[in-house]
Amino acid sequence: QVQLVESGGGLVQPGGSLRLSCAASRNIFSFNLMGWYRQGAGKERELVVTITSGGTRNYADSVKGRFTISRDTAKDTVYLQMNSLKPEDAAVYYCYARAGISTEYWGQGTQVTVSS
Repeated sequence: QVQLVESGGGLVQPGGSLRLSCAASRNIFSFNLMGWYRQGAGKERELVVTITSGGTRNYADSVKGRFTISRDTAKDTVYLQMNSLKPEDAAVYYCYARAGISTEYWGQGTQVTVSS
């Protein structure tokens, strides 16, 4: 059973930064796609960013220039560095991984609150 465990969420003031981590229970190169989604209160889950096994990144327009996805293959961990946070970034952030064509995995989510 694949597990994705997120950490790093919390409360931050507008303009602040947070780094989320997603630790996978197996080699992250076994996934052809990984990334982050988020779901704000009363909203649908939306894409934040994905990264392919080859390293191609796809950012949502709303986070371009502020968020950065990276990975540490030695730790089987994917990170999301979030800078210049805005109140509208507040959400539960979910780690995502896809193996093969349609096998998907989700983490349990980590709450990010942006408030002064």
